[in-house]
Amino acid sequence: MSAPHSATLIHPSAVIDPAARVAADVIVGPYSVIGAGVEVDSNCWIGSHVVLGGLTFVGAGTRIFPFASLGSEPQDKKYRGESTRLEIGCNNTIREYVTINRGTQQDAGVTRVGDDNWIMAYVHIAHDCCIGSHTVLANNTTLAGHVHIGDYATLGGASLVHQFCHIGEHAFTAYGARINKSVPPFVMVSEGRGRARGLNIEGLRRRGFSAERIRWLKEGYRILYRSDLPLDRAIEELDRIAHESDDLARLRDFVSASDRSIVR
Repeated sequence: MSAPHSATLIHPSAVIDPAARVAADVIVGPYSVIGAGVEVDSNCWIGSHVVLGGLTFVGAGTRIFPFASLGSEPQDKKYRGESTRLEIGCNNTIREYVTINRGTQQDAGVTRVGDDNWIMAYVHIAHDCCIGSHTVLANNTTLAGHVHIGDYATLGGASLVHQFCHIGEHAFTAYGARINKSVPPFVMVSEGRGRARGLNIEGLRRRGFSAERIRWLKEGYRILYRSDLPLDRAIEELDRIAHESDDLARLRDFVSASDRSIVR
């Protein structure tokens, strides 16, 4: 990270606080504002009218499109100006009008976004969310506070996720899904009042899951959703076969640890 930057890469109408740390090769478009606590790593592109504030770190290779607002205060009435952060990883695409807030002291004090995420227009990521890597958050998706999203999850347009819910790795939510319970890894959730609608088979195949891995996940799904077992008994059955597959073990661990129960 280098504090000085080339004037040819910074539009003259952009406002960059002298205390901000912006790598020398970062491109900043017209009328963007970068505050004192912001760090922007190398090879980033920041479009016009972008606002980066607070204690915010933006990882290398990230592209931020016009009118995004990243690192502003959390929308939480308990917030009293505490020093909290936003950490964004590398090679993310953050489209127009995305808003991502800093964390709060009621949680870890940081909102985190991993690497290689595709965050589409008008997405809102609230305070204390933790987004993994290689996710897709389609247009108008809204995450309330303290939501966790696992690697390779895909959220369809206008998905709404209630606070404290977790969405597991490789999960998929349909357009307009309303999520008020956690979504286990590998599971696909329907539109409207989110309910499990099978495994995300197509997504798993695209990511190279073998037929054997998918077979075991189908058995795990059968136990959770088609055996008519109460959840505690279903977890016991998952535990009984979890040694057969690392994926089954991750499924069992997620369901066992869920504080908000799971969509069923």
